[in-house]
Amino acid sequence: MTTLTEPEAQLSTQTRTEPPAATEPRWLLEGRALTRTFRVGGGLRRRRHLHAVDDATFGIGRSEILALVGESGSGKSTIARLLARVHPPTSGEIFFDGEPLSRLRSRADVLRYRAAVPMVFQDPFSSLNPAYPVSHAILRGMSLHRPDIPASQREEEAARVLTAVGLSPAAQILRRYPHELSGGQRQRIGFAQALAYRPQVILADEPVSMLDISIRIGLLNVMAALRDEQGVSLLYITHDIASARYVADRMMVMYAGRIVESGPVDEVLGTPRHPYTQLLVAAVPDPRAELTVTAEMAKGEPPKVIDPGPGCRFADRCPLALPVCRTTTPPLLELVPGVEVACHVAAEQEGRGEESMAAVG
Repeated sequence: MTTLTEPEAQLSTQTRTEPPAATEPRWLLEGRALTRTFRVGGGLRRRRHLHAVDDATFGIGRSEILALVGESGSGKSTIARLLARVHPPTSGEIFFDGEPLSRLRSRADVLRYRAAVPMVFQDPFSSLNPAYPVSHAILRGMSLHRPDIPASQREEEAARVLTAVGLSPAAQILRRYPHELSGGQRQRIGFAQALAYRPQVILADEPVSMLDISIRIGLLNVMAALRDEQGVSLLYITHDIASARYVADRMMVMYAGRIVESGPVDEVLGTPRHPYTQLLVAAVPDPRAELTVTAEMAKGEPPKVIDPGPGCRFADRCPLALPVCRTTTPPLLELVPGVEVACHVAAEQEGRGEESMAAVG
C-alpha cells in the first residue's frame, strides 16, 4: 500500500474549488476616455482640431435613463453619434455589455449592435419618408435588423410596438402618411421604430425639443414606460433640466466637450457642486430655489474648443476660479458616493484638493 506524504495528504483532503462565475458588467453601455476631434482649416492655413468630446468616461446601466445635459455645442450629440457608430472615436473605447466595439468586424455584427442600440433623432418631421406610409419605415427596419421575424409576422410586430408607444388604433396608424400625423405622433413613431429592433439602449437626441410643451409630458411618459415595462435603457439628451428631473435616474453634465459632473438626478440638481451645474440649475424658474449663482457666471458664451489649452474650460466664466483652474485640467473625481465632479474648487471644498492634483500629476 502506498503511503501519502504529509503534503500529498493535505492536497488530497482539500476541496476542489470551481472557477468563479462570470460577473455581469456594471454598465450595459460604457465609454472610456472617449475623445473625438475634427480637423478644421487646411490648404495654406495651419490645420487645427476642434475637440468636440474630450476624455469622456461614463456608463449607462440596465433599465435606467441617463440624462445628458449642457448648452448647445457642448458635445452632447457627438457623444450619441459615437455610441451609435456614426463617428469613430479619435481615441478611447466603447464597451457594450462588457465587449469592446473595436472587435466588431463583420457587417452582421454591426447590424446587431445598431439594432441593440438604435437612435431616435431630434426632428420628427425629417425622420420619416413622406412618400411612404408609416408601415414602410417600421417594416423596412425590421427586415434589415430583425431577420428572425418572418415576413408574415412583421406587420403584427409593427402594430405591437405602435401600441407600446401609445399610438392606436395601430392598424390605422400604419396606413397613414407622415403628413397626416402630428409632431408628437411622428416622434412616437421614432420610438416605435427603435422598439421594433428589441433594443437594449435607445439613444434619444433631443426627442421633445421640437414638440409643444403640452405634449412633451406624454412622450416623457413613453420613455419611462419603456424603462419600467420593457427594461430598455435610454440616453436622454436634452437642454431641459425640468424634463431631465422628471424622467431620468442619473444625470451627466457636459461643458465644452468635457463631462463636469455626474450622479443621481436628485443629488446633482439638489446639491450641484460644479459652478456650471449651479448655473444650469439657477436658470430653471423655481420660486422655491435660492439663487446661488452670481450674475457674472451667466455672462459669456462657451469657449471655442479649437486646439484648447490646459485648464478648466469654464474658468473664464467662473467667479470662483483658482489660479490652478487656468493651468491644470481638473480630473473627474468621485467627491461623494455616486457623484463625480471635475472641479478644483469643489475638490477643495470637499477636502479632496490634494487628490485632485495627484490625479492630474
